[in-house]
This record gives sequence, structure tokens and C-alpha cells, in this order.
Amino acid sequence: MAAMAVVGTWNLENLYRPGGEYGPRDPAAYEAKLKALSGTITRISPDVLGVEEVGDPAALGDLVALLGGEWHVALSRHPDPRGIRVGFVSRFPLQVLHDIAAFSHPLSPVQADDNGATTFQTSRGVLAVRVEPRQGTALDIVVCHLKSKLLSFPGKRFQPRDEEERARFGAYALYRRSAEAVTVRTLADRLLGRQGETRDVIVLGDLNDEPEAATTQILLGPPGSEIGTVGERRPDKGDATRLWNLAPLIPEGERHSRVYHGRGELIDHILVSRAVLDRVESVRSVVDHGLPSVGDEPAARRDAADSDHAPIVATLSI
Repeated sequence: MAAMAVVGTWNLENLYRPGGEYGPRDPAAYEAKLKALSGTITRISPDVLGVEEVGDPAALGDLVALLGGEWHVALSRHPDPRGIRVGFVSRFPLQVLHDIAAFSHPLSPVQADDNGATTFQTSRGVLAVRVEPRQGTALDIVVCHLKSKLLSFPGKRFQPRDEEERARFGAYALYRRSAEAVTVRTLADRLLGRQGETRDVIVLGDLNDEPEAATTQILLGPPGSEIGTVGERRPDKGDATRLWNLAPLIPEGERHSRVYHGRGELIDHILVSRAVLDRVESVRSVVDHGLPSVGDEPAARRDAADSDHAPIVATLSI
């Protein structure tokens, strides 16, 4: 019987220690959140979990301490202005391959606000690691957290003055998320090395958009052979550089990872190379802990127990 490995991604939603501008207001709320998060992680029992929205590395340490057993942690050195970053929690030792923030060359900086300010880097760092689930078997895994669709406006507002402002700032966010997707895709190309049929490469994280969105599609590489099409299991030249989004393999009733204004949406994803696709046993969105419906005011959930995202997990034969 083949050995199995469980690989997943989970946005932990503003994981901070109590106090400060973003953390829970009191220790009781913090302890409740750690208990809920650790309970879900224990239940899904991942071998490698990409994590997003780690606001305080010490808070992630508190969470890992509740899991039991030996765990390895790697965090990006490139947080956003609120201090949140991506990382990994793994039962296997982690070798950091890349930790990047600058847009891929030759992309130019993109407009970020009405005053013409520009940015040339991703919202949060993009982290790539290598793990060896067993001797002689290496998985290269990238975790990312692309620019949010929840817009912020000058003066720390989350509501626009008018619809023209909403449209402009929606465009600024899309510019950045598109450049971020290109940057992640370029890193994936580097890891694939045009050998996707034999190299085990996984890209995962909070892409802040659904499977058919243009920014998500950028990550796939050459079109064709999508899961569920006649070309899925028909090898072609594109397999050397293609990535497959595992979203269609999630049971239909689970095919969402967040509920926004009452509507479920799948914005957290796992994409794999051909070599990995052939060994995917199952994919789940773990929504059994319940998901709240969220709006446009992040501070409203400052004291919330648990996360507003569901983990996405894939079981692989190794």
C-alpha cells in the first residue's frame, strides 16, 4: 500500500496575540481562537499546511504548541503593513528555497492609489519550501496570499465615498493581484524547470478570487487538459509547465472556502504539477466547523473564535 501525505492551505484570519491594533481584546478571546484553530488542524491532520494571515510569529508558536508532536515552522520575511505574512507548519523538516516580494522582471510598478503612488512588490511575501515525505521523494511547495478583494480606502475606510472611488480602488487592487499572480507563476516556472511530468510542485494559498477568475487562471500556465475535460489524462507538451487547480475534485457541497455576504465562494486553492496530479487521492474543503458570513469590515471579527476561511486539503499518495 502506498504511503499518504496530506497537504493543505488555511487562512488563519488575523492570528495575533492579544492587544495592539489588530489582536483580540482580551486573553480569553485569544485562547478560544487558539483552541478552535488547533482543534481543526488536529482533525484534518495535515503533514504540510500552508498558512496565511499570521500576524504575529509568536502567536503561530502558541498555536503549534497546542498541536502535540514535532512540528517545523517556516515564515516569510516579508509581511504586509499590518504584519501579516504567509508560512508553513509541517511534520517534515522544511528547506526554504525562495522568499520573494518583488514583482517578476520585467513587470513595472502598478498604480496603488488616486495620488499616483505605485508599488513594485507583492502584498505579502511568497514562500517556497521543499519537504521530503520519504527518502528520495521531494515536494516543492509555494504558499501565497494575493491582494484582497476587500477594498480599503484613504483614511482607513472600508466604505467608498461614491461608486467612482469604489471602481478605481477595485482596479488598483486588481492591478496588484494580477502582478502578484504573474510573480507566483514565474516562481512556479522556476521550480518546474519544464519538467512538470516528473517534478512534484504544488502552489497553494489564498488567491482572493475564484477558479475562473483571470488572476487565478494566470497561475495555470498553458491552457487545455483541465480536470474534467477530455484532455485531462491525455499527455501533451503543455504538461511540462502546466499546473492543475484541484478545485473540481472538491465535493460539490463543499466547494467554497469563505462565505461573503451570504454567498459561498472558493478563494483558497491548491494547484499541482502533472507529476502530483497523477497521485491525488482526494481533495476537501473542510467546512464542518461552520463558516460565518463576512462583510467588508475586518475589525468586526477581531475577537472571533476560529477563522472565516475553511482549510483546503489534498491527500496524495507518495
